[in-house]
Amino acid sequence: MANRTFPLPAFHFTVEWGGTRIGFSEVSGLTQETQVIEYREGSSPEYSVTKMPGLRKFSNITLKRGVLKSDNDFFNWLNTVKMNTIERRDLVISLLDEEHKPVMVWKVQNAFPVKVEGPQLKSTGNEVAIESIELAHEGLTIQNE
Repeated sequence: MANRTFPLPAFHFTVEWGGTRIGFSEVSGLTQETQVIEYREGSSPEYSVTKMPGLRKFSNITLKRGVLKSDNDFFNWLNTVKMNTIERRDLVISLLDEEHKPVMVWKVQNAFPVKVEGPQLKSTGNEVAIESIELAHEGLTIQNE
């Protein structure tokens, strides 16, 4: 039988910031794009614009995890925001293989919280209480291990 190559599952990953590994149930927003600059010279014989690559743009990253008793780290970090100062952190998000080794690694630079959301409470619910933190950042690089 020939060796098959399968896509990696999205459920086996780690998140680290400041050398500390924190368990999350979901990570989203690992997106980067290049904005488009449109330009047209008035005397151009073409009746269309020229498109050029512009600035890179990074989406905010959202991390979700189960609520733990007496753990207010997200809110405490958000409360460090002052006028032009904020505690920034670098993050490392690793997608792992079946041997728990990184296969793809996203490195996030200078992240800081812009939103913390508490759990949705429901009297008939049967799920874990989940909190989320949304992070703005200044760069995202991807490495294949």
